[in-house]
Amino acid sequence: MENPLAGTLEKLFEGTVWAEGPVWIPESQTVRWSDIPNNRILEFDPATGRAREYATAVEYTNGRTLDRDGSVVQCSHGRRRVERDHDGVVTGIVDTFGGHRLNSPNDVVVAGDGTVWFTDPPYGILPGTTEGHEGEQEYGGCYVFRFDPESEELTPVVTDLVHPNGLAFSPDESLLYVADTAGPGLGVPLRIAVYPVDGGGCGDGRTFVELEDNAASDGFRVDVEGRVWTSAGSAVRVYAPDGELLTAVDVPERVSNLCFGGADGADLYITATSSLYRLRTSTQDAAAR
Repeated sequence: MENPLAGTLEKLFEGTVWAEGPVWIPESQTVRWSDIPNNRILEFDPATGRAREYATAVEYTNGRTLDRDGSVVQCSHGRRRVERDHDGVVTGIVDTFGGHRLNSPNDVVVAGDGTVWFTDPPYGILPGTTEGHEGEQEYGGCYVFRFDPESEELTPVVTDLVHPNGLAFSPDESLLYVADTAGPGLGVPLRIAVYPVDGGGCGDGRTFVELEDNAASDGFRVDVEGRVWTSAGSAVRVYAPDGELLTAVDVPERVSNLCFGGADGADLYITATSSLYRLRTSTQDAAAR
């Protein structure tokens, strides 16, 4: 499979403590992302080359994605919920499971049928956190959930990971990729697992790739050819659908997440600690189809 890179790394913005959760907003032609410890959301406009504060006091938002109506579905560590931002009006989508509060939803995708899939590790409620509020894990685990907006049913679909984090579907949505960022300190490898999607749930998973040297796969996207573009320490790595490493791009800072965007969808926007970067590619996000 060919190398899908088509340009060199550009730094677009500097000034965050921990940048996360990028998403491209087609309506405004901007990229939106979080500065989690500073409790704010930023937007960068490629047309002007300028960034602005989109919102402040946002309760430590993290991962986000577009819904089919163009609104932004995002994860709030502080509110311990998945929520919707529609033209600046923020409303809750789901915040409890079995009568217990969620941990701190981290990353989210919307499937073609409109269901909302998200990960729920504890990072926003850990002791000493700067990305939420200290709290307790109330339902006794860290799951990947599927929420059906029509029935309002919340279903655990992956329960065998320690700290599920980034997630994305394969182009045909037959596979769900999920990162586990718990790591050797909690007795598990840093890895991306992959699960067959079976109706409203997932079958047994397997390891797609393991990452070494503290190079956690935090957030990632899958392109139209099924390649996985993932954060990996101070780099972005691109894996073929069979798990072969195709290429890697060094970044001067630790990478958290990424998204495709731009006028033709082929620009890769990368959040990395204090900065926002852009990398030109020859592909687009599978979810944009």
